[in-house]
Amino acid sequence: MQQINKNFFQLFGIAEIFEVDQESLAEKYRGLQVEVHPDQFANAPESEKLRAVQLSSYLNEAYGTLKAPLKRAAYLLSLHDLNVEQVDQAELGMELLVEQIQLREFLEELPEDESALAELESLKSEVFRKLEQRQQSFSSNLEISDLIAAKKNFNEMQFLSKLLKEIESGEEKRMGY
Repeated sequence: MQQINKNFFQLFGIAEIFEVDQESLAEKYRGLQVEVHPDQFANAPESEKLRAVQLSSYLNEAYGTLKAPLKRAAYLLSLHDLNVEQVDQAELGMELLVEQIQLREFLEELPEDESALAELESLKSEVFRKLEQRQQSFSSNLEISDLIAAKKNFNEMQFLSKLLKEIESGEEKRMGY
């Protein structure tokens, strides 16, 4: 049975890098889930059943973390003892803050009906492109162990991800979902 004391990357036997092959990760997850699923231990002693439940839960958490780019980035930073919950204004940069204010103001000024959908789609594409750029920068900075720059990229990724959700919410509202 697998060990809970392994970090998430070790659990799946993959390199501790940002770029993760999602198909391979899903395949390894399914294989491990079959191996540790509590149903496999139905006739085992209570201690083994409990261990299977704990490991299955740990496996689910690990998979959810490594599957999601933002969670994966946060986890990678935490492996380097960086606190991703604490954000210093100096880490963000005035350029990012001004850009975020401008994008949110633009979003708020859009009409509340379907006539705004084309502009929302355009804005979503722009924000998604910026998010992909930050993810690539994060990956590059992590590879060269520039953790300060990687954390700055992570913070920018957080802002852009939140903005993407706001845009998608605006689209759904305008389409009546």
